[in-house]
Amino acid sequence: MPHFEQKFISYSRLSQSLLLGTALCFPLNLLGAEQTTQPVQSTQPDQPSDLFSSIDAPRDYLSEKLVSFASNIDRFFGDDRHYQESNKSVFQLDLAKVAGYGGDRRFSLSGKANLNLPATEGRLHLLLETDPEQNVTTESTPGQTVLSNQVTTPGNYSLAARYVKELEDTWHFSTDAGLKFPIPIHPFVRSRGSYSVPLSDDWRLKAAQSVYWFNNIGVGETTQLDLEHFLSKPLLFRATSTATWLNNKQNFDLRQDLSIYHTLNERTALLYQASAIGVSNPQYEVTEYVASTLYRYRMHKDWMFLELSPQLHFPKINNFHPSPAFGMRLEMLPDQSR
Repeated sequence: MPHFEQKFISYSRLSQSLLLGTALCFPLNLLGAEQTTQPVQSTQPDQPSDLFSSIDAPRDYLSEKLVSFASNIDRFFGDDRHYQESNKSVFQLDLAKVAGYGGDRRFSLSGKANLNLPATEGRLHLLLETDPEQNVTTESTPGQTVLSNQVTTPGNYSLAARYVKELEDTWHFSTDAGLKFPIPIHPFVRSRGSYSVPLSDDWRLKAAQSVYWFNNIGVGETTQLDLEHFLSKPLLFRATSTATWLNNKQNFDLRQDLSIYHTLNERTALLYQASAIGVSNPQYEVTEYVASTLYRYRMHKDWMFLELSPQLHFPKINNFHPSPAFGMRLEMLPDQSR
């Protein structure tokens, strides 16, 4: 097995352990901090209690600058991180098409809305989504076939209620209970938790885990680790490790993304990304490499965007020979936070 595949597989196996370690260690640290006795006040007035206290303010400023910049990037790109954790109402409608490898001659239509209910202090939300299982597994709906150059409507729709709980701007929890339409109506449940912590002035670690049940895919779980680095004001580096497990498949779908977000101006941004995709069953292996660039342009006011994405795929099924593709998307993203 090539050395790069061995490193990718080993890194993917660690994603679950890293998230568990993050969840266990930090609460204990916080608990320990609460139980620490108060230090004895110094008898010498105006003497600093910590020689390094003078650098706390600059560090906090830089850490907040990183978090704010990453949040603005996710909001501009309509990223699922913003949809899942925004306390404002978010509505997203996409019309997309991919030509070339893995493409479809039809345009696909999808949408979702996260509506913050008034008078609930941001704790209760109403969710409207198309194909909700795709929002947690990123898999296509089984049984779809290519027919003609037309718009593909979603296979199903859902209505759900969400309860949100945030702790100290670092922990974010949400639980969804909903129904899928059309008839026969099927219930589904989802629960998600995330934790973010600054590692230094310009590094941040964010871990998220989702557990869910849908009638067509069964019980599943997705773990995601983001390591972010603030390169400069227009540049953000993000390494994302994702592992998705589905009980019906008895398999981990693994993905590693290395991304650079480049903000050109208030209307235009670029995304450069290299990805490795793999599975755990029947054995751990890389099934595809992808190199892509995404151009995103704000066409109208703060809510209409155009995306163009040239891609180069290297699938194992084609002996890792290059297979080009090109993606297009028109997105409407009204958002109260804009």
